[in-house]
Amino acid sequence: MRHLLHRLSAIVFAATTVTVPLLNGISDAYAEQERFPNIILCMADDQGWGDVAYNGHKVLQTPVLDEMAAKGLRFDRFYAAAPVCSPTRGSVLTGRHPNRFGCFSWGRTLRPQEITIAEALKQAGYTTGHFGKWHVGSVRADSPVCPGNSGFDVWYSSPNFYENSPILSHNGKAVETQGESSMVTVELAVPFMKKARDDKKPFLAVIWFGNPHTPNVATPELQALYEGQSKKLANLYGEITGIDRAMGRLRTELRSMGIADNTIVWYTSDNGAIPGGSTGGLRARKGSIYEGGLRVPAVIEWPAKIKRPRRTSVNAGTVDIYPTLIDIVGLDVPGQVKPLDGVSLVPLINGRMKSRDKPMGFWKHKIGGISTPAARLMKQLLEEQEAGQQTPAKDLNAADVSKQYDENDLPGHSAWLDGDYKLHRIVGRGGKVTWELYHLGNDPSEKNDLLEAEPMRVEKMKAELLAWQRSVVRSLNGDDYK
Repeated sequence: MRHLLHRLSAIVFAATTVTVPLLNGISDAYAEQERFPNIILCMADDQGWGDVAYNGHKVLQTPVLDEMAAKGLRFDRFYAAAPVCSPTRGSVLTGRHPNRFGCFSWGRTLRPQEITIAEALKQAGYTTGHFGKWHVGSVRADSPVCPGNSGFDVWYSSPNFYENSPILSHNGKAVETQGESSMVTVELAVPFMKKARDDKKPFLAVIWFGNPHTPNVATPELQALYEGQSKKLANLYGEITGIDRAMGRLRTELRSMGIADNTIVWYTSDNGAIPGGSTGGLRARKGSIYEGGLRVPAVIEWPAKIKRPRRTSVNAGTVDIYPTLIDIVGLDVPGQVKPLDGVSLVPLINGRMKSRDKPMGFWKHKIGGISTPAARLMKQLLEEQEAGQQTPAKDLNAADVSKQYDENDLPGHSAWLDGDYKLHRIVGRGGKVTWELYHLGNDPSEKNDLLEAEPMRVEKMKAELLAWQRSVVRSLNGDDYK
């Protein structure tokens, strides 16, 4: 009830008193069109840092992503908030580390107490849509953390990754689709964007692809592009090229609609590479707190503002998406759940940010994932729908924070990234803690441990990491909602 009253008060406040000032230095981009920028957040599923041609892959064909990197703002150090999917997606929606709301691993959910980017932007007059992989809650309409109850007006969503011709949930109703997985996702988003343009409303479109998560099942046409590769790699590479083509379709449609100039297209991935994928030489891969599990490709296109191509080595990540968009719109969100772990990248977009002044924390908790077999779950929803009898969503208790965690029990593998230095805290068997320190500028593959060479830096970073982890535990215990 407290949370419901909070949401209602926020809506009333937004409708009656919130003004949305234009930011100095970027107002020209949308003041000329007398509207806020449209926003499209695109995310691949398991695309590693090296899984694009522009980062040096010798086989993959990604001409559209290469063009985006050549024309927009290209990130060389962009980090998923977590080394697996659901937590990172939660960080995009909230600007907070996912452990703060109990989204420890795959299949874990949001909490409805959190404020999502969709809920926030709706207060500024945006219409909102989600298309593709959700995986932070059920896609049944009665779930408190389905897309519709998380701020999205229109949604065609899957509970997890999906392959070609998927069954998706359209605002809670199972619908069958036909076509290549990534192209289907974009094609469903296009009418939503056209309607928003016709209605003269700015839009947020979250387009989360289901590829290249295994099992990789590229269409025959896409497989044929990689003749000579193993069947496994032809399917993996084909799915990534499928995403690339879908991004091409999206960008073509934006130009056709006449809205490309003032539309932000932000592309990234939810974690590092899977077996067969490329980390670009970084250590480890998906599931790891080392660079190969966290560093991902990322590009922002916004022609009205990013007029010349730029490349940045500033540390940034998925936790920064929420605060950046809120800053661009100039929105002071009523009832904002704090603290945010991300920072606004508006100064970076404006070309004035040379380094990040706030370190980044990562924490792979020992609590594991929950199986979410999308194809089976969506088939079940369709069959129940046709029979006229649907079972309740399984995450109706998503708001529960009754379980309390000890601030002094900080299990798993965590890390603290401050500039070029990255400190690892690894809890092993019997609770034994080991530490490692790397200089990523000189050693991106994290091979040369500087722990003994930098004792003063290590002690400072240790204290900061532990303080941050204890803050995360307090959030996990519900302190931020009081």
